[in-house]
Amino acid sequence: MTTHTVPHTHTPSPTTSPATHWLDQPTIGGLSRAQWLVGGLIGLSAFLHFYRLSALGDGNLYYTAAVQSMLQSWHNFFFVAAEPGASVTVDKPPLGLWIQTGFAYFLGVNGVAVMLPNILAGLANIPLLYSMVRRVFGSVGGVTAALVLVLTPVSLAAERNNTMDGLLTFLILLTAWVFWQAAESGRTRYLWWAGLLVGAGFNIKMLQMVVPLPAFYALYLWAAPHSWGRKVGHLAAVTALWVVLALAWPVAVDLTPADQRPYVGSSTNNTVLELIVGHNGLNRLFGGGGGDGGQRPQGPPPTNGQPPVGNAPAGAPPTNGRPAGPDGGPGQGGPGGGPTAEVGEPGLGRFFSAPLSKELSWLLPLAMVGLALVVWQSGRFWRQPATAATQFALVWGGWLAIGWLFFSLASFYHAYYLVMLGPPLAALAGAAVAIVWQGRYTVLLGGAAVLTLLFQALNAWQLGVGPWWMVGVVPLAAVGMALFGGQKRPRTGTALVVGALLITPLLWSWWTITRVDNVNLPAAYAGQAGQSGPPPRTAAPELIAFLQANTADSTYLLAVPSAQVGAPYVLATGRPVLYMGGFGGGDPVVGADEVAALVAAGDLRYVMVQEQGNGRPTGPGGPGGNNANQQGVATWVQGHCTAVGGASAVGEGPGERPSQLYDCGG
Repeated sequence: MTTHTVPHTHTPSPTTSPATHWLDQPTIGGLSRAQWLVGGLIGLSAFLHFYRLSALGDGNLYYTAAVQSMLQSWHNFFFVAAEPGASVTVDKPPLGLWIQTGFAYFLGVNGVAVMLPNILAGLANIPLLYSMVRRVFGSVGGVTAALVLVLTPVSLAAERNNTMDGLLTFLILLTAWVFWQAAESGRTRYLWWAGLLVGAGFNIKMLQMVVPLPAFYALYLWAAPHSWGRKVGHLAAVTALWVVLALAWPVAVDLTPADQRPYVGSSTNNTVLELIVGHNGLNRLFGGGGGDGGQRPQGPPPTNGQPPVGNAPAGAPPTNGRPAGPDGGPGQGGPGGGPTAEVGEPGLGRFFSAPLSKELSWLLPLAMVGLALVVWQSGRFWRQPATAATQFALVWGGWLAIGWLFFSLASFYHAYYLVMLGPPLAALAGAAVAIVWQGRYTVLLGGAAVLTLLFQALNAWQLGVGPWWMVGVVPLAAVGMALFGGQKRPRTGTALVVGALLITPLLWSWWTITRVDNVNLPAAYAGQAGQSGPPPRTAAPELIAFLQANTADSTYLLAVPSAQVGAPYVLATGRPVLYMGGFGGGDPVVGADEVAALVAAGDLRYVMVQEQGNGRPTGPGGPGGNNANQQGVATWVQGHCTAVGGASAVGEGPGERPSQLYDCGG
């Protein structure tokens, strides 16, 4: 009989033998202790993910309203229409919202349904990360990595939401696993799976999926059992595959005549390709214009139930409320405004300073020491065949280093994007613990523990929280380090030190899920020094009743300056709501001529615009609007429509401006 073997340079072997470790000995049900522990961690994570989930309401209303829209027609579903009238698309690719729409089809449009895909992805990350770390650093490393991931605050914040970064992180982790399989076995079929996964991830968050790819490509180039020429050819082929998959939907949308589809939200020229390169690409790195102008414009305030003032007709709606900034967060002129309010100024120290340091940096010093230990363990990092430790360093160290560099220097992004760095940080922390567990480099772990605890205390202080718990943490760590001496009980000491290091992330994770600062921009607990975001937007019931009663023969319930204002009306009624300025008010979705034509045809009666201090209407995004189209709309509305309810009250916070509803068809 002929046997067939696959060429192989090196098979990674665990630092500790899983077969002899007490964690791997079978127990109840044939499962090992480690497997039971991982099951317990999944249960703990599920509790943290679902705890008081109802307090988050419908999540980010911009995306939830899009799901409501996408359920109404295949046209809306394919083009990811932001509202039922399909005036404009969401400024993201379709796959994440398609998945949410599938869940909402069976569970209804509600917060749990649209958040559930992210939550399930977060839970799936735990056993996958455990298995990937265990293959090199045994069950101690795998369990530790899984525990660190469970207690990463930004992971809980992002996955308890309907932003799509939780799904993206799972796909990145799965892509890392597939690339590792390809590098170990030499089987190219794994590369084709990698191409499919990257293409899928691109259709969730575009270029964000590509950020860690250099690390995975480096793994394959360095470790796969093929000639350099063949490996380069393989990677070129897989790149071609994922590029084709990534661009299939954008090209299909862009080739559709503009009058047969929605306007591409946040783009400057009504194309998805520009959205990829501009708003969701270069603008994230360097800032600047595109779609909403790249200036994080304020959206005009929604109604909040205040009674109408002036000579209002009976039953006229109230029109007062608050503005918001990007993705429903604070506007640039209000609290917490500006593109760096969430993430701080660009620089290599960004992860260690507020406000970004609260997200996942609590164990970053330990992870950095872990990377150094893994590289040292490799023995011959730059020589081949690649050892198990070398491959581990390429995957996790490369992923974390590239992400650190990107998010340190990028001009604008949201804090919850950092959820994608949770797995590599947890893996490197797990590796550090596994190495020291064997009684090696205990002094180095002690030094890392001191640095980590010092950073945790200082970070809590800079976030406005006195670290009172350190009174118990420091003695616990000291006892653990004392047990390192003489190598008598290094494992007990390691366990105590690790336990001490995890107390702060545990507390911050708990505060993250119990003290929600901003549903629209999920982030770890901001501390006492942080500022809360605006309360969730709502549509006043009396305003809804007024509009419903007077627009029975109209296509649109009303026209609003932006999706930030209009999303609550979509969720309350399921009716088309014309987002004249797209997401933030800066898109040229419609101009004065289009609004006039809709009014003349009887498709639109009510238009909401923002007011300047003198009562004159403006376009969305600030006085005069962010583009000529919306300035023209404001001027046309002033000259042809009648204010409903008289003058509005002034907004409550700095930089806030009132809005006014106009009747253009009565």
